[in-house]
Amino acid sequence: MIKIAVDAMGGDFAPKEQVNGAMLAIKNIKDIEIILYGDTEVIKPLLTNDERITMVHAPYQIPMGEKNPISAIKTNKETSSMAKALLSLREGTADAVVSSGATQALIAGAHILVRRMKGFKRTAIAPVIPSVSGQPKILLDAGGNLTIKPEYMLQQAYFAKIYAQEILNIENPKVGLINIGTEPGKGRELDHEVFDLFSETKLFDFYGNMEPKTVLDPPCDIMISDGFTANIVMKTMEGTAKGMGKILKKSLMSSFMGKIGALLAKKSLDKFKKSMDASEIGGAVIYGLYKPVIKAQGASKAYGFYNGIRQAAEICRKDVFGKVKAYIDSEKETSNE
Repeated sequence: MIKIAVDAMGGDFAPKEQVNGAMLAIKNIKDIEIILYGDTEVIKPLLTNDERITMVHAPYQIPMGEKNPISAIKTNKETSSMAKALLSLREGTADAVVSSGATQALIAGAHILVRRMKGFKRTAIAPVIPSVSGQPKILLDAGGNLTIKPEYMLQQAYFAKIYAQEILNIENPKVGLINIGTEPGKGRELDHEVFDLFSETKLFDFYGNMEPKTVLDPPCDIMISDGFTANIVMKTMEGTAKGMGKILKKSLMSSFMGKIGALLAKKSLDKFKKSMDASEIGGAVIYGLYKPVIKAQGASKAYGFYNGIRQAAEICRKDVFGKVKAYIDSEKETSNE
């Protein structure tokens, strides 16, 4: 059985949606067990089916606006639902963690309590995003490292390649470097160095530079940059999608014929909305840790949280982290020869 630790107190709608998501996962996924970390007095009345679900009392929720996440993790190691869930990975009582709690606290906690894979230089947050083609794409680093070295990005891109192959079923994923133009020589010094390094590597197929305007219809499967740039790309994409939806709704509702058109197109509009919904995919994986940690959206409802659990189980099933670790270990052996 794959054991998934769930931070039941983290998120905008905790613990109700986390508990409902856990029960939905148990109903649909036969090879998992779930451990809910949270306030058991609150969780228990919500848990109408405890098949393969256990609870661990950890009532404290680290606030979304926590200004000192490192201190919050260390101070509340024994009472925080997030900290206790993360600690379960190091103790060997769980195989993966799913949380929709505060992002910076989760990253800090993962580094302190789970720790990086030995030899992996910098972790990265890698959401899977929708695309025009219908094939999900990987975007990284979405906020983990504001500054970074090219060789660290090489490791991150290789991790993304393994994830794309094993979880997204892309046979030969292409990696694209997010830049201000497609021509070689564009961008900052970092971009030049990464371009040269990626052009020489045999670890993955490097497409070359790609522009942010193609993020929803990219010429590659993996889009990579430093944490500052990729985070802006991700938030701009999310904001634009929401804004365009509001503009379209306002336009349709402004006239009688528009309302008729909206009614006739309801099925297509619902399909479009679903295709842009991050909850259909699950959450963002933190690359480079010892074991999998999935960051679900803070506003995740039960279905989104279920998908985060499903995603975590599939990562464990396909041994994605083990395959990356094998490469890192071989890299270390080669450098020591």
